[in-house]
Amino acid sequence: MKIEKQLQQVLVASRKLNLVENESVKKVLLELADEAEINTDFILSENQKDLDRMNPEDPKFDRLKLTKERIEGIASDIRNVAGLESPVGKVIKNSVRPNGLKIKKVTVPFGVIGIIYEARPNVTFDVFSLCLKSGNACVLKGGSDAIYSNTAIVSIIQKVLKNNNLDENTVALLPAGREETHEMLRAHGYIDLIIPRGSQGLINFVRENATIPVIETGAGICHTYFDEFGDAEKGREIIFNAKTRRPSVCNALDCLVIHQSRLDELPAFGQLLSEADVVIYADEKAYEKLKGNYPENLLLPATEESFGTEFLSLKMAVKTVESFDEALEQINKNSSKHSEAIISENQQRIETFRKLVDASSVYSNVSTAFTDGAQFGLGAEIGISTQKLHARGPMALEELTSYKWIIEGNGQVRPK
Repeated sequence: MKIEKQLQQVLVASRKLNLVENESVKKVLLELADEAEINTDFILSENQKDLDRMNPEDPKFDRLKLTKERIEGIASDIRNVAGLESPVGKVIKNSVRPNGLKIKKVTVPFGVIGIIYEARPNVTFDVFSLCLKSGNACVLKGGSDAIYSNTAIVSIIQKVLKNNNLDENTVALLPAGREETHEMLRAHGYIDLIIPRGSQGLINFVRENATIPVIETGAGICHTYFDEFGDAEKGREIIFNAKTRRPSVCNALDCLVIHQSRLDELPAFGQLLSEADVVIYADEKAYEKLKGNYPENLLLPATEESFGTEFLSLKMAVKTVESFDEALEQINKNSSKHSEAIISENQQRIETFRKLVDASSVYSNVSTAFTDGAQFGLGAEIGISTQKLHARGPMALEELTSYKWIIEGNGQVRPK
């Protein structure tokens, strides 16, 4: 295995972390936040090398791009994580058995967490800060699209670790080759958990090829249902924000599902969307309502493939439904179980939607753009889990721990 020596070094580093005090971790993270800002010009110059190799029209371009403001935001997130309470060493359960045994269930780090991600260099900072705060070492497998950016960021992280007398192998960046990916997914004894962050294709590949535990994150096919009892003004702003705030991220709106009795609202919704040059793939009824009320070059007939697509760009689908039940069926059929929303003033309708829509985050009268660890008060997130085992929704510190049982006795033996 080509990466075995590197993984062995990370494993050793992960064990050392069990003896590092939280104050030392906090100091490292605060220093890292400062260094990220100090090295902004260096990071941006390396990021530009990656950007120069990518087509600006590629939906991943915005995810890849770093700016001074984005680095400031990353540094702020790192400081937020530094100030959070450590999730390690919490007593989940505590009991004394009739024979005097004292038994505690205590949170512990996973050990080594592997992250596979595509063109998002901010993930490198986010993952490291959350892993360190939760006592985990991390193995990073970024895509070739961001190799210069990721290499620069990891060099800064390792410099800070070394300056604080911590093992620089607490974080490792693997080469961008496919062979290394396959080895990582089968690294029994070295990596405890794999978390893929990226497209549905990446997530499917990891799930199908990994032989160690996986938490699926990232892919977001997000719907907003405008109900027959929806408020038009709220809907107009919510739909616009959910689609256009940052269209390349996983919480962006992909499909507006609208009750047929509210089709007259579509031109008003479209006014803001057209100003942002949003391409709409409309079903037959929605198309007829938008025709002549929406720019011709931005309005296209929907096909079956339009529904259930994560666009990651200024594109969206519109689906007309005849009933609330049909809306639920449409969403559950095409959802990636990420974030789904309803716009309605009918509380009973909202409650039913919450119960019957199967997603990690379910919204009423608010934009799906809020599905984010920082927005949920978790600090920077390591990903958004779309599965149900162990973690669901935005994952942060608590989700990066497991637990162990601590048993204290005084000479007890178990009778035959």
